[in-house]
Amino acid sequence: MRLLFAGTPAAAVPSLRALLDSDHEVAAVLTRPDARRGRGRTLHPSPVAQLAREAGVDVLAPRSLKDDSVAEQIAALQVDAAPVVAYGNLVPPALLEVPRHGWINVHFSLLPAWRGAAPVQRALIAGDDVTGASVFRLEEGLDTGPVYGTVTENIRPRDTAGDLLDRLAQSGAGLLVTVLDALEAGTADARPQPNDGVSAAPKLDVAEAQVRWSDPALAVDRVIRGCTPAPGAWTVLPDGSRLKVAPVSPRQDVTDLRPGEVRPGRRQVLVGTGSTAVELGQVAPAGKSWMPADAWARGARLPEETILGERA
Repeated sequence: MRLLFAGTPAAAVPSLRALLDSDHEVAAVLTRPDARRGRGRTLHPSPVAQLAREAGVDVLAPRSLKDDSVAEQIAALQVDAAPVVAYGNLVPPALLEVPRHGWINVHFSLLPAWRGAAPVQRALIAGDDVTGASVFRLEEGLDTGPVYGTVTENIRPRDTAGDLLDRLAQSGAGLLVTVLDALEAGTADARPQPNDGVSAAPKLDVAEAQVRWSDPALAVDRVIRGCTPAPGAWTVLPDGSRLKVAPVSPRQDVTDLRPGEVRPGRRQVLVGTGSTAVELGQVAPAGKSWMPADAWARGARLPEETILGERA
């Protein structure tokens, strides 16, 4: 089949690579415009755009799909389907039926669970044991379209959102190729999503990534892992500055620390929660790079009773 691939971040790269290696033809790639990054604020292409250009595939990078000229460009490609992986822009209703087989989306959850922008993070924070990827046909509702197929993935005890997304990006890519093969063969079967089991996964904002030390250690651990690498978990030091926090290790053997109370040691730094303590891993003070928590604590010369704050 002749395809228009729509995607932007690194999580979409395995799917594009799998399609380039398949029997299907990627006629063009649709992605977000180049973004400014780094201290020099120089323009950088999206990971998907970079791979497409290396493969010699035409790249479309409009700011919006609502422009008539963009719709004309897409229609002129005469593609059979438009696979989508984390593109980042809404597809207008008028464009949904332009490809013969529609827009075929890879979503990183077992739909109808975790519809929205942050399915992997929300599944981790909620403490789910199993998640997966779904391939479905886009319609006007948010992640509500009929599902062609799913793959499941166990959530491991120390997974971060980044770890889990990397695995789902790979398994989702394989599923996408399988579904497109079935569409071409006329054997694909899209089934409506059930009304039960629906949950929402809105984008995580920075405020949600603040660690609430009054929560139980299990919840603290899940929030930090769910916010790693983005938007990044953080807490507040007594002087009001922020401290970024990487994944921690629950310590069920330490029960005498108050929520947020810090106990630095020679080789470890413990923090109390609403239940048992956790051991800090890497931390990053404001304006500084990541470092081991014990090195930070020695350099910071923390007061004898340091309580990490609940509010910025």
